[in-house]
Amino acid sequence: MRILFLIVLLLLAIVSLFTGVKEISLSEIFHLSEDQLLVFTISRIPRTAALILAGGGLSIVGFIMQQITQNKFVSPTTAGSLEAAKMGILFSLLLIPQESLVYKMLFALCFTFAASMLFMAMVRRIRFRSTVFIPLIGILFGNILGAISTFFAYKHNIVQNVQGWLMGDFSAVLQGQYETIYIILPALLISYVYADRFTIAGMGESFSKNLGLPHLTVVNLGLFVVSVTVSVTIVTVGAIPFLGLIIPNIVSMIYGDNLRKNLPYTALIGAIFLLVCDILGRVLIYPYEIPIGLMVGITGGIIFFLLILKRNR
Repeated sequence: MRILFLIVLLLLAIVSLFTGVKEISLSEIFHLSEDQLLVFTISRIPRTAALILAGGGLSIVGFIMQQITQNKFVSPTTAGSLEAAKMGILFSLLLIPQESLVYKMLFALCFTFAASMLFMAMVRRIRFRSTVFIPLIGILFGNILGAISTFFAYKHNIVQNVQGWLMGDFSAVLQGQYETIYIILPALLISYVYADRFTIAGMGESFSKNLGLPHLTVVNLGLFVVSVTVSVTIVTVGAIPFLGLIIPNIVSMIYGDNLRKNLPYTALIGAIFLLVCDILGRVLIYPYEIPIGLMVGITGGIIFFLLILKRNR
């Protein structure tokens, strides 16, 4: 089955490379003009690579959050992680506006990690652990962070700058401006190495300690992996909602809850889903483009609603 997903991913990647305003056909691949070669190397290849990495990375960290919290509706979207990253970018624009994307990523990483630890602290204090109640707390927490960010953005007249980070958009992914997204690769490697530990940590502190596992250390490592992936993605392409929520749930329904076994499927299906949304966004209103954040948000919102209805039956 993995081979089938790999073939589908490869085919979609090829379609993505040859989809866009600048027409390039597959038959021209070995004799591209200078303009076509520039478009291919500067825009199309970086965009496709970023789509695959972002899709796989966000899906996997969503799975990690669900394992750590033992809740199928927790993800960066429903735990305030996206809003925390945006807040970090806001403060980087206020304090060091002229610095590079790396500094924005570091600010986003620090804010996301702090917000994730705060969210986990709130989860530990909640006695009524309803499947839907915990993500609702996370959404409320994210809305508070978003409101604070909006307040400071209006106060310092940088609303338009901040709005640019709110909607995921791969059209601006260019060679020389997207390479930070490759930081996702070592984060995903850590996810695979510590997959079993994340699963055990999600079963509770007492259970972890009985098995000799440093519970808090493992949880914080998982949150750090989540924070790195979310912050890098937002700085590079903007916010992509619901991806870390819907893909892990789909994979779990098909293959069960074994994190280590499901990581490859989660990454592949997440990348495939994001490529499909991006290709549709480019062709539905051609030659214009629908931002990927809007495409994923609409699709993910519908699937999220259906998942809630299914869980409550």
